Amino acid sequence: MKAQPTASHYVNGGYVEDEHGQRLEVIYPATGETIAHLHAATPNIVELAIEAARSAQAEWARLKPVERGRVLRRASDILRERNAELARLETLDTGKALQETLVADPASAADALEFFGGAVAAFHGSHVDLGGPFGYTRREPLGVCAGIGAWNYPIQIAAWKSAPALAMGNAMVFKPSENTPLSALALAEIYTEAGLPDGLFNVVQGFGDVGAALVGHEAVAKVSLTGSVPTGRRIAGAAGSKLKHVTMELGGKSPLIVFDDADVENAVGGAMMANFYSTGQVCSNGTRVFVQDGIRERFLARLTERTKKIRIGDPLDPETQMGPLINRVQHEKVLAYIETGKKEGAKLAHGGGMPKLQGFENGLFVEPTIFTDVEDGMTIAREEIFGPVMSVLSFTKEEEAIRRANDTEFGLAAGIFTRDLPRAHRVIAELQAGTCWINNYNLTPVELPFGGYKQSGIGRENALAALSHYSQIKSVYVETGDVASPY
Repeated sequence: MKAQPTASHYVNGGYVEDEHGQRLEVIYPATGETIAHLHAATPNIVELAIEAARSAQAEWARLKPVERGRVLRRASDILRERNAELARLETLDTGKALQETLVADPASAADALEFFGGAVAAFHGSHVDLGGPFGYTRREPLGVCAGIGAWNYPIQIAAWKSAPALAMGNAMVFKPSENTPLSALALAEIYTEAGLPDGLFNVVQGFGDVGAALVGHEAVAKVSLTGSVPTGRRIAGAAGSKLKHVTMELGGKSPLIVFDDADVENAVGGAMMANFYSTGQVCSNGTRVFVQDGIRERFLARLTERTKKIRIGDPLDPETQMGPLINRVQHEKVLAYIETGKKEGAKLAHGGGMPKLQGFENGLFVEPTIFTDVEDGMTIAREEIFGPVMSVLSFTKEEEAIRRANDTEFGLAAGIFTRDLPRAHRVIAELQAGTCWINNYNLTPVELPFGGYKQSGIGRENALAALSHYSQIKSVYVETGDVASPY
């Protein structure tokens, strides 16, 4: 099974290669098979990509926003036309079930391009009446932006970063995760086919040193990262030392609060979406599920019953509901957290093992896992696991749930299930999280900003907020009379 691209990098409208770069193997997580060989970007490749972006950006910025938007909307149409083949590529790259990638990966990338392609024409400055004189503001691009992606939603992240950047008149050099380097190249091809001028979206592969080279380059005006909190701290520090703009979409240990009056089936479905979708490899996952005492037994009974029915297997089988984890390091990390949970006294209510599947003996699978009797201080309730591991905690009173939910360095997301809407809005207002849901979980429409509080990030992806993060404001004062000078 192969998915070899034409070359490792996409620069100035075409593929380029430099075999002096460190070898980068792409592994299919379901079998351990190598499906592509690439090379990390050398300093020369990085310089070529940044120079291509810098050379192309000014002319692109001079176009009317509606003209830039037209290119993005054409690219969106192509993404939708090729959804099936792109979803398959994403499954090979990530190991996620095809059932998911068909609806959640290239489709969400297409949504982003479509939204920003239309929204940018109405995103502009303002007129200020100064009683004779007047002023106005302009929204102007930043210049060359660097995007650094994560491995869980590769093409979505590439689109979430590039679409607002390009719509605002910027250029972007994008580095995918070394674990999932393929679909960003496919997106670059589509941009070119849609009419994006050469040099405006470049893809360079590599490891942390390539990301650091982009962050530190004097021509890069903004850095947008999706990744872990430790990586975010390093990159934000490096960017901040040169006063670059940053957007940081980082990790979380998000709470999901289920009140006594919640619809049990909906709450269970939401909790499963908040923990098991994409094999639990979602930054916004609600991995601390607080369940009020009165509903606890019914909730756990249905949760266990429904979790047992999750179908694990061949990610390319449309009937499969859960695929493997991304790589062996992550696989070992998740299993270690499961062992820690057991040692610290949490009750393993379901899962925790490694299913052995015929034909996929080398696959990096982990059973969907439920811990109950979890206490706030346990490791599995404090640290981000990034795997299909749910911690169920009990609570009695609303104020208690809020206090415990907020007792974390993270603040990416939060959710509530209740039929009492005044309570829902009251509690949401008290939760320290940037992205929240009431009676659902993990839906991220492009029309709403996405991002976190506290250590979970800076800035926002999506919505008009993203356009503001890829632009700067220029204020202009216009005199209509004589200058009143004291000199």
